[in-house]
Amino acid sequence: MATTNDIRAVILKVIQDQHPKGQSGAPLNQKTVLDETKLRLNISYENIEKEQAILTAWSDLFRTGYLAWGLKISSPDRPLFHVTEMGRSTLASLNSDPGNPAGYLHHLSAIAQLNPIVYSYLKESLESYVSGHYKAAVVMVGGATESIILELRDITVQKLTLLGKPVDNKLNDWRIKTVSNALHKLFDGLKTQMVKGKDNALRDEFEAYWSAFAQQIRAVRNDAGHPTSVDPVTQNSVRASLLIFIEIAKLADKLKILVNNDLK
Repeated sequence: MATTNDIRAVILKVIQDQHPKGQSGAPLNQKTVLDETKLRLNISYENIEKEQAILTAWSDLFRTGYLAWGLKISSPDRPLFHVTEMGRSTLASLNSDPGNPAGYLHHLSAIAQLNPIVYSYLKESLESYVSGHYKAAVVMVGGATESIILELRDITVQKLTLLGKPVDNKLNDWRIKTVSNALHKLFDGLKTQMVKGKDNALRDEFEAYWSAFAQQIRAVRNDAGHPTSVDPVTQNSVRASLLIFIEIAKLADKLKILVNNDLK
């Protein structure tokens, strides 16, 4: 049976396909979307359990603000509905947006390798995000990012030890910020090795996205994990953290290759 995230992905894709292209297009209709979703999930006969799973995912999209009932003031009720601003953001990049966890994870798996710890934290972050639990989501994506940093640290320390080179004590510090800063200093000294011929891509990615960990993901995570005000963690800030996470995971994979091949 399809998972909740799989069902959600199909519903969003159906909505994307059926969304009116202009003022003259047919408005979005609950029955049309649900019937097509059932068809794409290969539910060819009445199956209460599977149909209720579709209805649950459908209701969650309204509860969490991706969809809203009505077309306009003169047609404010079911079965017509419209896509909200948050929903439109998700549909605009459906295959990689955190509002579509199945698509997001599939996209990420194609460009980066995640260890089981990272994957478990990230999966819980996405589940919290689409449920509207933004504080929990940002804490979990912060944990996933820290796990990536620690894995990169372990690979780097192992290579330095193998080469008989000194290891900065800060790399073994218990504080993730200290470890992150020590890694930044080490990789900053490898910028020459990052440049292959005229290709400055890795160096540019390093300069752009390493700092994003401290400036975006870690800052938002700390605001949620160590609250000093009643200001809410917003959907936009969590979405930004999850989108930046993709770039950090991709960068970390490239830096692992750099350590293994070019750290001498």
